[in-house]
Amino acid sequence: MLAYTFRRLILSIPTLLVISLVIFLLLQLAPGDPMAQVPLTVPPEVKQKMREALGLGQPIQVQYYKWIIQFFWIEPQVLVDHWFGTAFSEGKQRVISWQTRSPVMDIVIQRLPQTLWVVGLSYIVGILIALPIGIYSAYKQYSVFDQAGTFITMIGFSIPPFFTGPLLIVLFSVQLGWLPSIYDTTHVVTDWASFKIQFYQMIMPVMVLALQTTAQLSRYMRSSMLDNLGQDYVRTARAKGLREGVVVMAHVLRNSMIPVVTVIALGVPSIFGGAIITENVFKVNGIGQLLLTALFANDIPMVMTLTFIFAILIVLFNLIADVLYGVLDPRIRYD
Repeated sequence: MLAYTFRRLILSIPTLLVISLVIFLLLQLAPGDPMAQVPLTVPPEVKQKMREALGLGQPIQVQYYKWIIQFFWIEPQVLVDHWFGTAFSEGKQRVISWQTRSPVMDIVIQRLPQTLWVVGLSYIVGILIALPIGIYSAYKQYSVFDQAGTFITMIGFSIPPFFTGPLLIVLFSVQLGWLPSIYDTTHVVTDWASFKIQFYQMIMPVMVLALQTTAQLSRYMRSSMLDNLGQDYVRTARAKGLREGVVVMAHVLRNSMIPVVTVIALGVPSIFGGAIITENVFKVNGIGQLLLTALFANDIPMVMTLTFIFAILIVLFNLIADVLYGVLDPRIRYD
């Protein structure tokens, strides 16, 4: 397993380089000019110097090479300097946002906690709700619980967040006045009272995102459980006199989790990517809103860095899912 993991990590390097090149070339085709936001009163020679400072006057291959060096070599040095108080990155050019004129990774790190609080918690809540629903729906197939769960999950999977979010705001904020409609990203939790405020403002965005996660995972869990409940090893385990709880939870569930692990693992990068629509509906100042703002501003360094981080996470969690296959199913070996 260790040798397989090492081989996959080595193979992921050229994969990520190709992905980064494709992303860079696609963004180069995007219309717009980052200098368009500069006031008209700025003299042309000053604009030209600003353009050169942003790297806009250099060939495409030079821009790409500089970005690769900055992302893979300079930014890790900045992280090491922050952790250990060294000065490896001092005086070196970092990836700079065209919109804010500040380092891209600094902005990402500032926005990441808000996204993890809201989107990450909603993903965990969705998993904790979806797995029991899927297991019990499969075990009690065609029961009232199964029919009701199928109906609710289909609604949750079909209704988009840009409809669910405003609907909850109208119901719980405007009509009932129970919950705040806008997420205050400046709020700091210091005591029990401030924790309750944080909890209340997280309820609606977490509900909106958890609904979709629950709808998707519960259907996968139900389908996988049904496939395994009819297998010969289940009948053999029951014939040997094992308790029903042991048969379902120890044997059927473990084999049923193998395909579900893929869905869960591949969904983790979406946590770091944020929920663009939901974050904008509830004014959560997270990664999703940052990406949308960068797209509108034609901020190529910001968009490229964020999308490439998402690509790294997808490749990484694909590897994690493959490793978990071997943990869950002893029949799977990578030797």
